[in-house]
Amino acid sequence: MFRLLFLKKGKLDLSSLLSVWKELQFPELASPSEELFSFGHTKIEFLKEIPFTKEELVSFRKGLAPYEIDLLQIENGLSSKEPSLFFFDMDSTVIQEEVIDELARKHGVFEEVASVTKQAMNGGLGFDEALRLRVKHLNGLSRKSFGEVYDVLHLNPGMEVLFSELPKQGTKIVILSGGFTPVLDLFAKKYPVSFYKANHLEEKDGIFTGEITGEIINKEKKEHYLRSYSEENSVPISGVVAVGDGANDSLMLNAAGTGIGFHAKQGLKDQIMNWIDFSDMSVLLFLFRPTV
Repeated sequence: MFRLLFLKKGKLDLSSLLSVWKELQFPELASPSEELFSFGHTKIEFLKEIPFTKEELVSFRKGLAPYEIDLLQIENGLSSKEPSLFFFDMDSTVIQEEVIDELARKHGVFEEVASVTKQAMNGGLGFDEALRLRVKHLNGLSRKSFGEVYDVLHLNPGMEVLFSELPKQGTKIVILSGGFTPVLDLFAKKYPVSFYKANHLEEKDGIFTGEITGEIINKEKKEHYLRSYSEENSVPISGVVAVGDGANDSLMLNAAGTGIGFHAKQGLKDQIMNWIDFSDMSVLLFLFRPTV
């Protein structure tokens, strides 16, 4: 059975939703299985035996966008009585910023780093090569600079709620980042992060050399760690949620039982079924099935 979740920041009543749905001449829906208002968002849920295609979902989302209504189609959902794992990308997902951009600004090399980023986005460079080139511009940056940048980072709206509420559901939180371990080291001391992976930077006498040591956490590695950590914790893929914003998250999201793009770039949307454009992170709590 598939669950259709209509989500909106603020209040949304059923009659208004059905009126919009009918006006858009979309297929008739069965009676809703649940209506809920929580953490400033409304969820109206319908059950469906045969799922909509991605093309249909994209059409529905386009029609609902002027009303700032998000739509997810998920299979089954989670139970607080069963183990679950939430995997997150870090930059522009858990936090609002891109850490490498903030480090580059601090080091006076923002334009140089941005030029490499633009070349990568235009398809001229792969993720690994682009990351190595950007990191070279951080040569001479001190470890202290990471702490100073960390202090000005901001959680994305709704993440504070998830850090508070997910552990109450028995859920473990994991961060798989294409960023850097010094930031995650600090982050994991403050927030309930059970496991994380990020890129290691070579360091000599407290100064970074501009080189990466060890593996690069690219999309293949993100998928690998999602699968291995889930297996180590005996959590079936059906109990795994993955959330990200960019193409480097695509394999991780598609490997999870439920993969969701958060304010995602088009390159990621092209490769996944579900994404959130308007709501904040707290709506991920609606993935848990209603308790009976």
